[in-house]
Amino acid sequence: MVSIDEVARLAGVSTATVSRALSGRGHVSPTTRTRVETAAKSLGYVVSASASSLASGRTRNIGVLVPFLDRWFFSTVLSGVANALVRHGYDITLYNLTADGEQRRTIFEEFLRRQRVDGVIAIAIELGDEETQRVQELGLPVIALGGPNPRLTALTVDDVAVAQLATEHLLALGHRDIAHIGASREFDVDFHVPTHRRQGFEQALMDAGIPADPVRFEPADFTIEGGFRAAKQLLGRPGSRPTAIFAASDEMAIGAILAARELGFRVPEDLSIVGIDGHELGEFFRLTTIDQFPLGQGERAADAIVAALERVGDDVSHAPEPGILPFELVVRGSTARPAG
Repeated sequence: MVSIDEVARLAGVSTATVSRALSGRGHVSPTTRTRVETAAKSLGYVVSASASSLASGRTRNIGVLVPFLDRWFFSTVLSGVANALVRHGYDITLYNLTADGEQRRTIFEEFLRRQRVDGVIAIAIELGDEETQRVQELGLPVIALGGPNPRLTALTVDDVAVAQLATEHLLALGHRDIAHIGASREFDVDFHVPTHRRQGFEQALMDAGIPADPVRFEPADFTIEGGFRAAKQLLGRPGSRPTAIFAASDEMAIGAILAARELGFRVPEDLSIVGIDGHELGEFFRLTTIDQFPLGQGERAADAIVAALERVGDDVSHAPEPGILPFELVVRGSTARPAG
C-alpha cells in the first residue's frame, strides 16, 4: 500500500505539504499542488478517509434526508446532489425520512448525532420545530431544499407561481374549461405542494374571471397510474368535458395523455394537457411542462452546503443566503388552441 511519504519523496515536498495539497486545507501554490496530485496519481495513492477525518475534524461526508427513493423527482434531485458532491470530493450518506414518527426521531436523535456527517441537506421535507432544533444543535450547516423554513437556509420553489404559469399558458391559448389533477389529502404533506399548486391554478382562473369549478378537480397520487385514473374520471363524466387539463406533476400529465388516447381523444386537437417538473419522458410524450430543473436543484443544494463548509476560516455559522429556485415554461405538442 502506497504511503504519504512515498508521494512526498516523488513530488519533492514534505508530507505536510502533500496533506495540504490533497485535502484542500491550507495554502499550497498551484504548481506544487499539481506536482503533488500528479505524484499521487502515478503511485495510486488515495487519502485515507479516517486519517483525513482525524487530522481535519471533518468526515467529508454529507447527510441527505429524502422522503421517497422510488419517485422520479426525488431520485433526480438526489442524482444532482450526488454528482455535485462527488465533484467537490464529498461522500454522501442517505437517510430515507418517512412519515413514521419513531423512525424520524431515531434519525434525528441518534444517526445524525454520531458525527459521521459535516452537513445536512433535506430534500422536500418539512422539518418540524423539534426536528429543526435537533439539526441546529448539531452545529452543522443545513440546507432545506423545496420549501421555506425561517430557521434554516432554504432553497424554495414558488409552487403557486409555477401553477399559475401552467394555467395561464392554457388560458392564453383560449381554453376556458380547464380541469385540474392534483392530490388527495394524504399526499398533501411536506410544504403542501399540491395545495399550493391548486391555489395557483384557481388564482389564474380567478384573475381571468373564470370560476374554479370543483367538479373539474380530481385527486391522484403523483404517479402515471394515478394520472391515468384521474383523467378517465374527468373525461368520462356525463355532460360537457374540459378542453384542457393541468396536472400537478408530469407523471400525472403523462397518465392523462395515455387515458385520453385510450378514450379516443386526440392530444392536443381535442384535449390540451400541461404538467410540472421537467420529466425526462416529457420530450418523448411531447408534453408541455413547467420545468423546475430537479437535477439542477440537487446540484445547487450540494454547492451551497460545500460553500458553507469550505468558506474562508471554515466559519459555518454564517449560512448561505436563501434563494428562490428557477422554473420555465417548455411548450411542446400536448397543448394547442381549443378546437373551433
